[in-house]
Amino acid sequence: MSDPDFAPESSLPYPPLHKGTKFVVLSDWDGTITTLDSNDYMTDNLGMGKAGRRQINLDTLNGELAFRDGFRKLLESVSDNGHTFEECKEILKQNIKLDSGFKVFYRWCKANDIPVIIVSSGMTPIIRAVLSNLVGDEDANDIDIISNDVIIHPDGKWDIKYRHPTSHYGHDKSQAILPYKALPDPPTLFFFGDGVSDMSAAKHADVLFVKTKGDENDLATYCQREGIKHIIFENFGDVLPIVESIVNGEKSVKEILG
Repeated sequence: MSDPDFAPESSLPYPPLHKGTKFVVLSDWDGTITTLDSNDYMTDNLGMGKAGRRQINLDTLNGELAFRDGFRKLLESVSDNGHTFEECKEILKQNIKLDSGFKVFYRWCKANDIPVIIVSSGMTPIIRAVLSNLVGDEDANDIDIISNDVIIHPDGKWDIKYRHPTSHYGHDKSQAILPYKALPDPPTLFFFGDGVSDMSAAKHADVLFVKTKGDENDLATYCQREGIKHIIFENFGDVLPIVESIVNGEKSVKEILG
């Protein structure tokens, strides 16, 4: 399998969305800001089912399958079962819930002029719809989203449109982080994630927070295997004091990571 960091699109990282700030929060969406992964929910309930999904996740984690290819299979199983994109959006709005501590965390970041950016392997129209439903249009419109898009075909079937279609990841999340590190005075970067889609970003964050997911701790498994320092958390209420201590200068990143 080719190294995803050397895919052609990886030479074209995103420009930093926020310059002149000392801290930036970047976070995965599905299963991190939300309690359930919307794509997992669709696959488990409308597509191939949990057993098939977990096998694809494990094959990806073990390097046997490109995330891009496995993720496309998951979503295709939903579309192939006759579920339209609009139907899926409505089902997710009814079933996806917000992490219990995220609103307080986000409001603290906003009050302290710390940008919060969603970096997702999901699809922007779904994220926008669910996010607005959970936090309201005003806050939702203030949060930048870097993710994939969707193609809806004339027959009603739909497919994911990847930002980096030849990359192993489909959307190489590291390219949302690396431009900040190249700035003359780079900010401290906090990254939050939980699964295999976050592997490309994990080693580039200054402080990596990994959310626990019961028996599906793929990102934690990856970090342990690769020796990447990280902090385990259950909800954003757990991490606010840690982020606050760094922002306020009470503790350094080195002290936090140990």
